Amino acid sequence: MEQTDTTITDLDLTQYGLKKIASGKVRELYEIDSDTLLFVATDRISAYDVILANGIPGKGALLTQLSAHWFSLIQTHLPTLRTHLLPTPTALPPSLPRNLSTRSMLVQRLKIIPLESIVRGYITGSAWAEYKTHGTVHGVPVPSGLQESQKFDTPVWTPSTKAPAGEHDENISPTQAAALVGKELAGRIEDASLKVYQMAHDYAAARGIIIADTKFEFGLDEATNELVLVDEVLTPDSSRFWPADRYEIGRGQQSYDKQPLRDWLTSSGLKGKEGVRMPEEVVRDTEQRYREAYERLTGEKHR
Repeated sequence: MEQTDTTITDLDLTQYGLKKIASGKVRELYEIDSDTLLFVATDRISAYDVILANGIPGKGALLTQLSAHWFSLIQTHLPTLRTHLLPTPTALPPSLPRNLSTRSMLVQRLKIIPLESIVRGYITGSAWAEYKTHGTVHGVPVPSGLQESQKFDTPVWTPSTKAPAGEHDENISPTQAAALVGKELAGRIEDASLKVYQMAHDYAAARGIIIADTKFEFGLDEATNELVLVDEVLTPDSSRFWPADRYEIGRGQQSYDKQPLRDWLTSSGLKGKEGVRMPEEVVRDTEQRYREAYERLTGEKHR
């Protein structure tokens, strides 16, 4: 994939006649018509729920193209699962900057289900912290004697709430998820999430990457009652990617994600503070990790 645009952290397409629907930590959402939205991924990066003052060059394009790669694989391997991705934008205002094409997705407008659908293949992160204290993961008992980063016998579905902007998601049990969205819909989400995770895990493993866990989001086509996979999928922002050749049970793992940024913020006493600007070495290290994950998974160079 070719990437030639500069770092984009601020983006306003209203000057081109598009109506802004929402602004997230990374993406800007615009209305094309009543059925269609434009997702544009910036190069912003956040840590500990705070957006940094500077971004990671090319990150938005990388996330968009990696998601598109996975959407294509899902269509091939799980053809009964719909995704929200529509064909390459053709009805966009011709005045839009050309360098937005690599970081844009035209998607179907849907009712978003208020649930973060997390699948964990390995015990790490908040799941490991809960397990050490309570012997559970999202309130559900799991086998005793597990070590940090150990693989579960089978992947587990561990949903969380989808909190409003500025608030924190809350880990919940599958039973609580069923109470939140209904037992039948929760079951469909769990089934689809586990199938996508298993396909992606096997695909990535053949390319030297372990997908330890990942987060999905789903929408509902109210006209057909079909479940639709939405948002980004299986990127370093939504997943934990570990290099398989460095994996070792019993400790934390190196990751293809923003861990260098988190480590720097913590060691510098800047965790959770607004207006922080990353030093160039943190930018470069984070960019390299994202790029290596992309290139291993797609077989393409990201420049």
